[in-house]
This record gives sequence, structure tokens and C-alpha cells, in this order.
Amino acid sequence: MQENDLPDHVLVALRRIIRATDLHSRQLGKKTGLTTPQLVIIQAVSNLKDPTVSDIAKAVSLSLATVTTILNRLERNGIINRVRSSVDRRRVIVTLTEDGQTLQATAPKPLQDSFVARFSRLASWEQHSIVASLERVAMMMDADDLDAAPLLASGEAVL
Repeated sequence: MQENDLPDHVLVALRRIIRATDLHSRQLGKKTGLTTPQLVIIQAVSNLKDPTVSDIAKAVSLSLATVTTILNRLERNGIINRVRSSVDRRRVIVTLTEDGQTLQATAPKPLQDSFVARFSRLASWEQHSIVASLERVAMMMDADDLDAAPLLASGEAVL
């Protein structure tokens, strides 16, 4: 590999990452009708005990406003319910409907799940090297100040 070919190799690798993310997002949408953020929120509702919107937002690293918007859509589609806690009426608990439970059980895993599993098997030095390199790439693309959740999703609407 020639020195002057290196930028092209980096750009090709970035494009492959973007394509893999887009393809996975499209397949998820075709199979379930969900976006990646919607699926991640459904999984959080399933995994957390009596979660509130705030609990879910913390678990998925999205803002309260974004999670609320996604939950509104999921509720309209009959995937989740919101109910007042019988113990503390100020708390609104999010639960999955039967349809939501079925979706959660049958949906493909988010792309980041397989990435995290593979990444965690790397040696610590290699993990740190990848993080440093990707942070540098983000900076070089003027994206270092952009707010982003740890989700691999295409440019789809979060709703």
C-alpha cells in the first residue's frame, strides 16, 4: 500500500461502515417497521424494572425529549403503554404491550450489539487505539463536537 493511497483506504473503510449501518437499518425497518433508536428503546423498556422516561433516556444515552418523541410514536402504534405507578402517582411507568413484547422477542439485534461483543474481545491496547483513531477521524471531519448516542443507525429519523 502506497502512502498516497492511504486517504483512499480510510475513505473506503468509512464508506463501508456507513453502508453496513444503512443496510442494517433498512433490514430492521423492513422486518419490523422500527428504526434502530425505537428498537433500542423497546429493549430498554423490556430490560429495566418499571422504567420511567428518565430511566430509559439514561439507559439508551438519548435526551428526554428524543425518548419522549419516540415513546409517543410507539404508544400510537400500540407497542408501549404508559401507566401511573400505584405506589407513587407522580411516576409514569412505561411497559410493553403484547405486540411490543412480540416485536422485542423477534426483532434482530441492533448492529451495535455485535460490534460491542467483538470490540470487547480485543486487547485493551487495541481498543484504546481504535477509540483514539476514531476520535481523531471525527475531529478531522469536523464532527468532534456533535452530540451522538452510542447507536449505530443510518440517517433515518429517530421517530
